This record gives sequence, C-alpha cells and structure tokens, in this order.
Amino acid sequence: MTNSNMEGASYPRPASAWYMVAVLMVAYTLSFIDRYVIALMVEPLKQDLALSDTQIGLLSGFAFAIFYTIMGIPIARLADRYSRRWIISIGVFVWSLMTAASGLARSYWQLLAARIGVGVGEAALSPAAFSMIADSFPPARLGRALGVYSAGVYFGTGMAFIIGAAVIEMVSSAPAISLPIVGTVRPWQLTFFVVGVPGLLLAVWTWSLREPPRRGRQRDTLAAAPTLTDLYAQLRAGGRAYAGHFVGYSLLALVFNAVVIWAPSFLGRTYGLTASEAGYALGLVILTFGSAGIVSGGWLADRLEARGYSDATLRVGIICGIGLTPWAVLAPLMPSAALAIALYAPLFFFASLGFGAAAAALQLITPNNLRAQVSAIYLFLINLIGIGGGPLLTAAITDFVFADETAVRYSIAIVAGLSGPLAAVALWWGLGAFRRSRAQLAD
Repeated sequence: MTNSNMEGASYPRPASAWYMVAVLMVAYTLSFIDRYVIALMVEPLKQDLALSDTQIGLLSGFAFAIFYTIMGIPIARLADRYSRRWIISIGVFVWSLMTAASGLARSYWQLLAARIGVGVGEAALSPAAFSMIADSFPPARLGRALGVYSAGVYFGTGMAFIIGAAVIEMVSSAPAISLPIVGTVRPWQLTFFVVGVPGLLLAVWTWSLREPPRRGRQRDTLAAAPTLTDLYAQLRAGGRAYAGHFVGYSLLALVFNAVVIWAPSFLGRTYGLTASEAGYALGLVILTFGSAGIVSGGWLADRLEARGYSDATLRVGIICGIGLTPWAVLAPLMPSAALAIALYAPLFFFASLGFGAAAAALQLITPNNLRAQVSAIYLFLINLIGIGGGPLLTAAITDFVFADETAVRYSIAIVAGLSGPLAAVALWWGLGAFRRSRAQLAD
C-alpha cells in the first residue's frame, strides 16, 4: 500500500477545522428541523388532507428516505471527485426551497412530491461533510469532531419541535391567512414557510467554507476517480465489518425515528397534550439529552481509542443499543405524560450515544477516495431502514394490527423493544472483522 499524495501534509489549523465543523453542524441542524417538523403537524395534516397513519408514515419517513438514499450514492461519487463545499451548498439550497414549497401543497401527492425534494437536497450534505471532516482532523480527534457535527441531529430535531411548537401556538388561533398568488394558507403550511426560508441564506454560508486537502491511505489499485467496481471490491473486502456496522446502526436509527415521528401523536392521543405542549416538552428533552448523548459518545470513542481499543466506535454502538431499550419500551407505557417525558431523557441520551462514533468508524476502515461513497451507502441504509422503516412500521402496526390510532403507544414499544437488542447483536458480530479491516488499511 502507498500513502496518498497528501498524507504528509499538515492538518488545517484547529480553529479553522472547528469553524468548518460548526458551520456544517448548523447545516445539519437545519436539515433535521426541515425533516422532522412534520411530526408536529400529523393531526392537522390528517384532518385537512384526509390521511391515515400509514400515509403519514410514508410522508414523514419512506417518501423522504427512498429518494434521500437513491440520490446519496451518485452525489457522493461527485463528492469524491469534485468540490465538496459546492455540493453541500447546492444541497442546502434545494432542500430549503422544497421545505418552503411543502407549504404550498393542496393534496397528499403535492406534499409527497415536496418531501421527495427535501430528501434529494439533504442527500448532498453528510457524505461530503464526513469526508471534509475526516480530512481536517487526525484519527485520535476524529470521533469528537464527528460527534459534534452529528449533534446537529439532536439540535435539529429538538429545535424542530420547539420552533414548530412556537409557530403552531402563534398561528393556531388565528384565521387562515390569504396571500397573493399562494391563496389561503393554514397554520401547518405557514410552519413549512417559516422553517424553510432561512436555509436559502445558509446555502451561501456553506459555500464560503474552504475545501481541505484530501488525505488518507488508499490502495494502489484504486484510481483517483474510483469506479463502482472499486467500491464493490472495498465493501466485499470489508465484508462482515461493514455488514455489522450497517445493520446495527440502521436498527438504532429505526428506533430513534419511530419514537421521534410518533411521540407528539402518542402524547396527544394518550394524554391529551396539544401539539405545542408536546413540541416544547419533546424539543427540550431531545435538545438537551440527545445532544449530550452524541457528544458523550464521541468522547467515549476517543477515550477507548486512546486505551488501545481499535474497535471503540462499534463498542459505543453496542452500549447505545443495550442502553436505550428499556427506556424506549417503558416510556410509551407510562400512566402519565410527565412520567413518559421523564423517561424520554435517558432514552434520547442512549439513542444518540453511538452516532458520532458510527460516522467515525467508516472513515477508519475506508480509503480516502471511497469515503464519501461508503458513507453514502451507510446513510442509504440507516435512512431507508431508519427513517423509512421506523415511522412506517409503527404506523402499519397501529393501523393493521391494532386498528386503533390510540394504540400507537404499543406500536412504539414493540418496534423499539425488538430493534434495540438486535442492533447490539449485529454490532457485536462485526467487532473482530472491524479490527482486522482497520489493521489492513493501516499497513
């Protein structure tokens, strides 16, 4: 094996590298605001557009996820060859525009098309961001850097609920607004406008970032512009290491998305909370404990790495799967809203613990010129299974097994209770192969 031509170059100054992480985290945060704000609008959407829980599951999960995942790999191939900051900037612009366009929807199919557009735009961000961050930090600090970036998941999800709750509270008692050209705008449509428009300015900010030099060892057999055959060869060589990682973290994402999308409806249907009350409570819990969890997970991975555990990034994921399960099962079964929300604190802490480490793990076993594409496959699976499967599977159990929308609490408990332990088993199964893959890449 040989070093890439940038292997000996120094890393960017820490201040510059952390500034880049901060801007990318803001973009990631906004992406989750735009992605999850729909969870607070389930009931008005069902009423205005005459939707079922399963259709809501498609809108909030599968429709977004399928195009997010399909577009992720070809966009990542561009990111492995061309300017990553340009790709990110264009993606931010597209998903923000399509979030605002969701507010123009007058039918299920129009809203579905807009949600697909959001997924296509967001597909541009993380593969390119993972690659840029990996080129800006040495391995001993990579888990922490990617943990901070990945905290955008929980900042964004928490802010989606808080901002959405504030907007809904502000406009819910007001009559429908009539705007030129657009026509009558209901509160849920105005919410999409409010959260979508700021991203158009963020697109300019992300474009101002500096592109770090590419670095990292790569195989002699891989060209500067690797082919799909090269990608397949890398995945096959990594075999069990990649499989355990992809399956384990996809199942963890399934739990998180099942809980997040249906928690506001569960709190409303079971305990009578309004959308704004549920939004404020969930937003604060996710913002506080989810963010603390993912940063703690990155720190824990770095500590284990420093102690000689080359599989530290997967070990953190195993702790995540074991730790979240009891809280995820018990929270929706509590006799009061206060107890349910209290149990969401440890649930979101453990649910978030592993995801900074998940991103770092792939960078450590993948050559530089395949990192964005392998990251895209990882995102393909966690989003198809997690975002696509979590909300839809929960809704399908509610609609077709219980046939009672108030039983969504039991659907959440079933999905989480099965997925968390299976995730831990899958990650444990891949530990040895991960260690071997990492050692081979370092040779």
